[in-house]
Amino acid sequence: MSRLFTRSSIALCFLFALVACGGSQGTAQNAGANEAASAAGAAGLRVGVAYSRGGRGDKSFNDSAGAGVDQAKAALGIEVKELSPNAAGSDLEEILRLLAETGHNPVLAVGFFYAQPLTKVAPAYPGTHFVIIDDATVKLPNVTNVVFREEQASYLVGAAAALKSATGRIGFVGGVQTPPQEKFLAGYAAGARAIDPKIRLSSVFMTQPPDFSGFSSPDKAREAARGMYDGGADIVYHAAGASGLGVFQAAKAAHKWAIGVDVDQRRTVAPDLSEVILTSATKQIDVAVRRVIEEQAAGKAVYGLREFGLDEDGVGYATTGSDLADIRPRLDEIRKRIIAGEIDVPVTP
Repeated sequence: MSRLFTRSSIALCFLFALVACGGSQGTAQNAGANEAASAAGAAGLRVGVAYSRGGRGDKSFNDSAGAGVDQAKAALGIEVKELSPNAAGSDLEEILRLLAETGHNPVLAVGFFYAQPLTKVAPAYPGTHFVIIDDATVKLPNVTNVVFREEQASYLVGAAAALKSATGRIGFVGGVQTPPQEKFLAGYAAGARAIDPKIRLSSVFMTQPPDFSGFSSPDKAREAARGMYDGGADIVYHAAGASGLGVFQAAKAAHKWAIGVDVDQRRTVAPDLSEVILTSATKQIDVAVRRVIEEQAAGKAVYGLREFGLDEDGVGYATTGSDLADIRPRLDEIRKRIIAGEIDVPVTP
């Protein structure tokens, strides 16, 4: 059973207030009643989705959000309209307005760079529920802010990198240097240094705002990672969206390890690249997306900040394959200590 299926099951159990997914006959009857109520509430529900740059097919951030949309669509029979911005990202506000004007509710804005456009659009449509993924800055009464504790997942893969590195050198390739992206680097560095205080870490962000091409430039990411491998790093972690493909290509060429992000990327890339992915720092964006849609369908939409961390099974690390088998007990102990508050993971490098 995959980690994704397990987490989705947990999210559904929580949502419908079940004691256990496979409980007694009474529990099953309650689940059926709640599912029927949600399905009834979903009648006529039209969900709008504004994807991040690159749209679906990035095998990372957008695809994880899309999986949650697909799950909700299959379960509830809702109507969904999905749009992606142009390469320059100059039509973000236009996309949000179009979805709101055509009666879609909720409207999901996938990515923090929708924050500024949303501050203009949301007040103009007070009856529309907007959900922005990966941003906590838009504080409006009709907006839900879904954020993740990326630094916690990054801490775990940083510890894994330090435990597995034979050279004592590791790397990080970020897409665009923003506060959310810096959380990945901060957690990764802290986790690695907690294991080996002397470990050497090379890091780079490929672009600076307002240039967001760092999320869609695998060629640049490949060159950045190749430089790190040539410099002695034997593991490179990427948090660069579709650009991560370049990191995997560089890892294969160098016969070294890479670490993926957002989803279990070992399951999403071509077989010849999956073998170089040691693990991935995962964000269960699909779980969060499905949950907010189901809440809307049930008439129980929650506004304001929604945070998903290790304790909520909102982030974690992938265990596909057997390459982490020898260190999983150590990583799971670290995970428990983070949840217990014994380890305070930084959010800035």
